[in-house]
Amino acid sequence: MTVAGLLGLTACGGSGTAEGAGGGGTEVVASFYPMAWLAEQVGGPDVSVATLTEPGAEPHDLELTPRQIADIGEADLTVYVKGVQPAVDKAVEQHAKDTSLDAAAAVPTLPAPSGADEHEHGEEHGHEEGRESKVSYDPHVWLDPGRMATIATALGDRLAGADAAHAAGYKARAQSTAARLKQLDQTFRDGLKSCERDTIVTAHAAFGYLADRYGLTQVSIAGVDPSAEPSPARLSELTRRIRSAGATTVFTETLVSPKVAQTLAREAGVRTAVLDPVEGVAKGSGDDYMSIMRRNLDTLRSALECS
Repeated sequence: MTVAGLLGLTACGGSGTAEGAGGGGTEVVASFYPMAWLAEQVGGPDVSVATLTEPGAEPHDLELTPRQIADIGEADLTVYVKGVQPAVDKAVEQHAKDTSLDAAAAVPTLPAPSGADEHEHGEEHGHEEGRESKVSYDPHVWLDPGRMATIATALGDRLAGADAAHAAGYKARAQSTAARLKQLDQTFRDGLKSCERDTIVTAHAAFGYLADRYGLTQVSIAGVDPSAEPSPARLSELTRRIRSAGATTVFTETLVSPKVAQTLAREAGVRTAVLDPVEGVAKGSGDDYMSIMRRNLDTLRSALECS
């Protein structure tokens, strides 16, 4: 079976070859970087992982090629997060309901952002007719290392069920990966337990789980769809909230244009810094989930003046 199909790009269009990691005979399709990283950690040499989203591409508006849709149907397991990529949700529903793991279903979820922080946009993800993926929860579960540890265990169990000959290896690697993620969780707890402020102003509402776990308050420029642009009234409201909270930083992202965040920072008289939602990693960067999350912690500690 072949899962190294053509690689779907963002709504800008384009084509390419699939990004896959060599490995064993169990074929895993991962929707985007965090799920691919987890599949590689837990699957180890017993799996081959193909990622649907190009390295460094913003994943929310992914469009699948016919070959990729077929790959999802043929794979031994598809690992995804329902609510992030509408095209993947649809393909899984139609072709891989019994051979998929929805990471969001493996952990407790938080409600989708609503009200002021969702501003003018009432839909979650997808802003063109026919591409909405309507979910009642925030899908950014991977930004909580504790939840990621739970997902790692669930993935180990699913791989063990799909490939009984290597079950012990899957479960051992899942346990090891979960332990590293729990240690990362503790590092965040220790690093953010004593800070001068607790409000984080983010480019889009990706950090709700991180904020909830570590006692922070997220104020987002865009909602869960990072491509949505705020109105002038929304920017004025955000400027007031920044000043009221005493925030010193507006956080930009690696895969989304920083222009709106930079404009807001200028209006509020504060600086910018990068807080990475770990939605994609540029090829050859040398980064992975763990290194990016540790860098995020350093960025947060500086912005929040943590001791």
